[in-house]
Formats: sequence, C-alpha cells, structure tokens
Amino acid sequence: MLTTKLKEQFKNGVYDARLKDIYLDDKQLEYQQGRYIEAIEGFEKAFGEAEVEIYSAPGRSEIGGNHTDHQHGMVLATSVNLDTIAIVEKLDSDEVEVISKGYTPSKLSVADLDKRAEESGKSVSLLRGILKNMQERGYQIGGFRMFSTSNVIAAAGLSSSACFETLIGTILSGLYNDMKIDMKEIAQIGQYAETVYFDKPSGLMDQMACSVGGLIHIDFGDPKVPIINKVDVDFGKYNYSLCVVDTKGSHADLTDDYADIPAEMKTVAQYFGKAYLREVDEAQFYQNIADIRKKTGDRAVLRALHFFEEEKVVTDEVEALRADDFERFLSLITQSGNSSSKYLQNIYSNHDVNNQAVSIALGMSERILQNNGVCRVHGGGFAGTIQIFVRNDFVKEYKEQIEKVFGEGSCYILNIRKCGGIKVL
Repeated sequence: MLTTKLKEQFKNGVYDARLKDIYLDDKQLEYQQGRYIEAIEGFEKAFGEAEVEIYSAPGRSEIGGNHTDHQHGMVLATSVNLDTIAIVEKLDSDEVEVISKGYTPSKLSVADLDKRAEESGKSVSLLRGILKNMQERGYQIGGFRMFSTSNVIAAAGLSSSACFETLIGTILSGLYNDMKIDMKEIAQIGQYAETVYFDKPSGLMDQMACSVGGLIHIDFGDPKVPIINKVDVDFGKYNYSLCVVDTKGSHADLTDDYADIPAEMKTVAQYFGKAYLREVDEAQFYQNIADIRKKTGDRAVLRALHFFEEEKVVTDEVEALRADDFERFLSLITQSGNSSSKYLQNIYSNHDVNNQAVSIALGMSERILQNNGVCRVHGGGFAGTIQIFVRNDFVKEYKEQIEKVFGEGSCYILNIRKCGGIKVL
C-alpha cells in the first residue's frame, strides 16, 4: 500500500484493532498510532513515497534459564510488548538498504554476501549473515529498502540484536518466501549471523523467544530441532506485573565476560569427554568436583553447578505455572537469581569492579520490595537490566523509588506479547 494512504488510515483508526491485538494495551493505542505514522514519515523522508509493507519483531524477557541455552539446556522465555517496526519496500534490484533510527545506515548487494572482517560487531554484518544463511538454506532472497524504529532498550538484556535479526528474517520470509519460513528456522538463521558474521558467541534462546513469541518453554537438547511448548499464563490474574529496570550499564567491553561463561562450562563438559554440559551426568559431576577443580579451576566448576541447578529451576517454574502455584513460581525466580549471583557470577565484571549497577539495582530492589515482589538478574548479565515481578498495588511505589536511583523512565512495565516476528500489514 502507498505510504501516503497508510498514514491517512493510521490517523483515521483503521488499524486500531490490529494494534490492540499486537500490543495488548488500550492505553498504548495513541502512542502506537503515532509511532507507526512517524516510521512511515521516516521512510518517506529517506526514500520517498512508495508501495510498502510493515513488519514487527519483539524484544524478549528470559524468565528462567540464565545462560543455559548455549549448553543445550532449557529456558523459559517470553516475547514482550516492546518491538522494532519496519516500513519495507521490495526492490527489483539486488540492493539492500537499511536505515534504523539512531544507527548507522547499512547498504549492500545480495550478490556480495561473503563475510568481511571490518564489519565485525556492526549491524551490517548481521544483515549480510542473515542473507547468506537464507541463501545457503535454499530460500529466495532479493533487494529491499527499509526504515525501522525501535523501543526495545538497546544493550539492556531485552535482546535488541535478536529482535533485529528476527525482523530481517521475517521481512525476507514475507517479501520472497510467502511467509512460509518457520519461525524456529528464522531464529537459527539469526544465531548464525550473530555468531559467524557479527563475531559474538550466542546461544539460541534470544532469537527463539523473539521469533516464536508468547511464553515458551524451550528444550535445546537438540538445538537443530528444539522442543518448544507454549505455557499459557496471565500474570495479571495473580495481581503481579513483570517489570525490568535498565541500570544504564554499557555492554561495550563485556564480550570477553560473556564468552568466558560458555567456554568455562565447556571445559567441565570436556573433562567428561562431552561437548556440552547437557550431556554430562549430574551425579558424576558432583562426585568428581575435587578433581575437576584441579583441571578447570573453581569458577568453571561453580558455573557448571549453576547450570545443573538452573535446569531444575526451569522445569519447576513451568510445573508451578501449570499448577497455578504462583507463590512457588516467585520463590523459583529468587532461587534463579541467587544461583546467578553466587555460582554463575554474572552480576558485574571482574575487569571493572567499581561499576556494579546490577548489584545496586538488586540490592535496592530487595530493600524497596520487601514482601511485595521478587527480583533477579536479567539476560546476559554484567550490565543492563534486572527483572522484577511486582504486586500490582505496589508497582507505582516501586517504579518511583527505583527511578530515583537509575533515572526517570528506567523502569519498564511489560506485557507478554503473544506473537513473535510478524507481517503487520
């Protein structure tokens, strides 16, 4: 549809029902209308009036399974109602041009998809890697240009990179493959781009949660064919809200910290002649800890201990939610957070001990919440966000108090989004 007509229809409320279905919050309707109109205007400013389609991909929140996916473990994760939206024009040429508000524009040709060393760590490498892997898997690819805008908090544990990867994969599925590429495969393509082209070690949980959508229990025992089960739950019926607090810590110098976690876990797996901890017998691990310490060092042992305990937490969380035992679920959130702090040790970087924003956020949250909620580290850790489940009647108080520490707008109240990557219109 022409961009001019789309703007008019958004202004006239033609797509209000569609927006309500995606974002699940009537209070956001005016905001989302304005956001989509602004994105269309951004496209027109960059490229002019055109026939376009609109796509969306959400951020994600990890509920359980902190750093277990890269060891073929289990996670409980959900897509959330923060997303990246893109206004997209299909082209007859091989050119791809991506303008994302606030980021350096990317431009490439689908005829040139080889990895480039100078693009490592840049968004253009993700774009090139996704196109390459789609082509390798036998899917159609081609030119397009797009303008995108996002309210997914960058570098804050909501997986803005996986959101972008899901968005590009969904766009290529829509433009060139009749929306027939399975969302699980789009997640795998995104992981390939991030690991091989972007040069950042990545599990598969972030991409899978963004792509598939909803609250999902994922078993990565076979990452090529992960087992995904929806977990139907309405946190609202328990009178609790899901929040995250952005501590404003930078992830810029943390690549080595993230890489050390899977690397150290794998040294323990290798002690038993295995590639991943999921393949290791837990009883054998505990029986051999004294010798493993000598071979791998203590931190690797502690991180392996976290893996085994976190696997149980994920299973128990799913069972608690399905049994309608929310108090048990909340206690497991606390248990997961304690394990991450004590054993996984991803609350702050050992290379920068004077910056411990996540530790401050957890300590202040426990003090503020008392018996009104629970908190834990969220996502990769070391910097970024914490996750909080707060009683609805205490959300306002918690938000006011924690934002005195981290600034106005640092506390986000989230809803579970039922869909992953989608073609909006």
